[in-house]
Amino acid sequence: MTAFFQSLGLSYEWAWSIATIAAIVIVALLVMFSVAMVIYVDRKVIGAVSMRRGPNVVGPFGLLQSFADGLKVFLQETIIPTAANKGIFLLAPVITFTVALAAWAVIPFWDGGVIANINVGLLYILAISSLSVYGVVMSGWASNSKYPFFSAMRAAAQMISYEVSIGFVLVCVVLFAGTFNMSGIVYAQQGFGLGVINAYVVHPLLFPMWVVFFISSLAETARAPFDLTEAESELVAGYQTEYSSMSFALFWLGEYANILLMCSLNTLLFWGGWLPPIDWAPLYLVPGIVWFLLKTFMFFLMFSWIWATVPRYRYDQLMRLGWKVFLPISLLFVAVTSGWLMATGHFDRPPDFVPDPAAVPPAFVETAPAQPEAARARS
Repeated sequence: MTAFFQSLGLSYEWAWSIATIAAIVIVALLVMFSVAMVIYVDRKVIGAVSMRRGPNVVGPFGLLQSFADGLKVFLQETIIPTAANKGIFLLAPVITFTVALAAWAVIPFWDGGVIANINVGLLYILAISSLSVYGVVMSGWASNSKYPFFSAMRAAAQMISYEVSIGFVLVCVVLFAGTFNMSGIVYAQQGFGLGVINAYVVHPLLFPMWVVFFISSLAETARAPFDLTEAESELVAGYQTEYSSMSFALFWLGEYANILLMCSLNTLLFWGGWLPPIDWAPLYLVPGIVWFLLKTFMFFLMFSWIWATVPRYRYDQLMRLGWKVFLPISLLFVAVTSGWLMATGHFDRPPDFVPDPAAVPPAFVETAPAQPEAARARS
């Protein structure tokens, strides 16, 4: 993309800046369109499980229902409670929505298709995702209502609790990959399983960590059966209770953007990212983004299936699972994984992929990024 703008006579600096802005806009629009579509899929899956039809009126097969709902909330009036702190009340959904989109900057959709190919991409995602708790707490406090406030406290405790377990799970992945670079983690999975399967999840030490990560993803995004922040029986609609119109929609969009982010992280960290499931040359003819989207969509279907079938936990059960089950298990596997890798001489070998962000400029520049030897030989 940078080369395209340079061909128009722009200097490299201007071409790079415009290409980066264009890439950010494209990714943001794609994420928003994907959110509209997965909301439709969510309602269809839950409807099918409940033996209902789901959306089927607006547009062919009801495909335009999400856009009709978006238009409806856009045209509604934004109501601010009299006792609310107006500034913080309006800022909270903006923070939640912005943080949800910012995390996508380091997500590689295909080989070289990433806005910012930084060496610490995984740390960036952890840092950005942790900021979302501020929007939730601010919304609950600024509403000046006890039910949103209680829900915000629940959400903060829940997100912090499961981020601890997620952090230790990611340590195991980094130990195997030898890098925090998201593309590097995907490259390290090429032929990982018996030289044939492109995935970390096939390893006996990493499969339990994927199970912990997947369940923690549900809790981190407050999806059923961990949607205690929106328990209708005691908290009405949670920290969003006092919101309406576009301020409510921003919370909704941010929530589903985070869900898609967690689905993509499952894909990138454990299931080979844009690589085909099998390390077989003909499968590489399929564009990498197709494999990435298929795997991500598979995880979203699992999220919807669980929402439709698993009953809601009690809050004490939720916290017990995070602190007394997942945290000890993840800590144990960090010790076991590091010990096993040291015993097998894993750390004595140079990594297959040494990320060099300078070699892959941002804004989806189609260059030849550094690749492991196996990938370079195939290309």
